[in-house]
Amino acid sequence: MARRAGSIENLSVKTIESHIANETKPLHDGGGLYLRRFDSGSWFWYLRATSPVTQKRTWAAIRAGVPYPRTTLATARAEARTMREDVAKGIDATKTRQRVIEQQREELAAQNEAARRAVTLMQVFEQWRDTALRPRIKTDGKRVGRKDAGKYVSEQFTRYVFPKLGAVAMANIRKADVFEILDELVAADKLRTANVVLSDLKQLFRFAAEREIVDASPIETVKKERVGGADTERNRKLDATEISALPALLATAKLSKRTEIAVWLILATGARVGEMMGAAWSDHKTSAKTLKQSAAVNEVKYGSVNLMTRQWFIPDTKNEREHTIHLSDFAIEKFKELAALREHDDWIFPDSSGTKPVCVKSFGKQIADRQRIGKPMKNRSSATTALVLPGGKWTAHDLRRSAATLMAKFGTSNDVINECLNHKQADRMTRVYVQDRREAEQAIAFDKLGEKLRALYSGEIQDNVVTFPARKLYTA
Repeated sequence: MARRAGSIENLSVKTIESHIANETKPLHDGGGLYLRRFDSGSWFWYLRATSPVTQKRTWAAIRAGVPYPRTTLATARAEARTMREDVAKGIDATKTRQRVIEQQREELAAQNEAARRAVTLMQVFEQWRDTALRPRIKTDGKRVGRKDAGKYVSEQFTRYVFPKLGAVAMANIRKADVFEILDELVAADKLRTANVVLSDLKQLFRFAAEREIVDASPIETVKKERVGGADTERNRKLDATEISALPALLATAKLSKRTEIAVWLILATGARVGEMMGAAWSDHKTSAKTLKQSAAVNEVKYGSVNLMTRQWFIPDTKNEREHTIHLSDFAIEKFKELAALREHDDWIFPDSSGTKPVCVKSFGKQIADRQRIGKPMKNRSSATTALVLPGGKWTAHDLRRSAATLMAKFGTSNDVINECLNHKQADRMTRVYVQDRREAEQAIAFDKLGEKLRALYSGEIQDNVVTFPARKLYTA
């Protein structure tokens, strides 16, 4: 039944939709409630009322800034009724509108604050991992994020942080809560782990503070010196005598043949263990472009080894630049040994499935397990002292340091050694303006290193001076 002219609540949603699709004139619902169109094309609700103070008719916005249909017909009518009641009491409708707006703001602020304080540490961690830690290539071609996409920190937090704080609201975490975790790690003599967890928690809290999930980080001022102690530079290297002892030790250590060869190749190339474990043959079925893109999202550094050109090309490295390693005769021989073991089309160090490279941690674990004084770990090697050397425990990275030291002993300059190891130049001026990678001098250094390693490998311990033979191309 049609309503009488001047009655209240004349409109329907259907009427409104039909009108705003074809008209620009205001719509009147009755009782002074209008839906008006602005130049932007949006429609807003207003109440036309007479001010009891000035006795002038004014337009009072309903839900200012929130157009129809976000401010529904039902909501507009409800607020219009409240405003009419205030006008009847002698209260200015515009002031009523302002009071409603302030009330809405307070309610929204309270809701936002409650939501902010309810976000848990695990929820923030997942957001941090998926945004800040995920590796990606920027428009300038450089990689940001972490090489392993946050896999390592996820494992650490799952083991040490989430059991205690994962379900706790981030805004409610205090410094004492964090120290409870760190103190347990220190008590277990896991000093380096305590420092790593502290560093990652600091980054997580900074991420949360930037997004106003927390007001400030409660642990920003905590120093490593007060937790696991100041980090110390590791300087372990294998001297010539220790390197010459490796062939006999490796032969009885019950290592996989590929791992045994990898020890010599890291010494011969100075490569990082992740780069070594992620290496592929040059006839890898995946294109070089895809390899480079894949390198940005995997924890291993894909690169291709070409024995014909005597080069190992690594498209993306820790320093976010490509690197080419010249292969000495010694390195060529070791890669030929690996080629004889080749069972798959792609990876030089494949995992058991052959579909991807072996985990980068595998090499380090095999070396560490054979220098473990005492009872062997469950399901690990029983040859716990097979690789013990006089100079103390050594790691994969110590092999890289040993290669650099050998290069220095036969007179290679520091800047060439840095290029051989693909170190980023510390001096900004040199980094920006000197773009020469010293390829020819790198090749000489790698060849000299290979000759020294060959002498040590064969048991012919010589002086540090190496006779440098004429270079020749390897032919298959």
